[in-house]
Amino acid sequence: MSQANPVRLFVTHVWEPGDDYLRVFEYLESSRNFFYRNYSAPDTRPAGDKEAAKEALRRQIAPVEAIIALSSLFDGNQDLVTFQLLYAQASQKAVVLLKPFGSQKPVPKALADLANEIVDWDERALVDAIRRQARHEETTRWDTIEFKLD
Repeated sequence: MSQANPVRLFVTHVWEPGDDYLRVFEYLESSRNFFYRNYSAPDTRPAGDKEAAKEALRRQIAPVEAIIALSSLFDGNQDLVTFQLLYAQASQKAVVLLKPFGSQKPVPKALADLANEIVDWDERALVDAIRRQARHEETTRWDTIEFKLD
């Protein structure tokens, strides 16, 4: 992965960029040496019926390598979120599911069953999961802890 070859991502949405949607990009932007291209377009709701909306989502998901699924959207929009993940699975796209932000609420089983990996809201965990699922890159990192002995 490089600036010339960014990871192609889609973030689940329900035709509006909510707080969690925007937070994903804050996390991705704060990661060093991680390049991505966002294919989700929540601001451009298609005119027409439900089928037109689903077709627009299919077009957004088709070129991507991985889907970042927001479990927080599930409660109010089960059909639309489930559709996005089922289409991703049928298209053999990796799904990284983010747990509900700031909550101990468990991930709904219907979503967990459609995910390749489930992660907490943590920049490093999210980026590592994307690298593993989208590009099959090993993400072994070492933490250095410095301490002083008296």
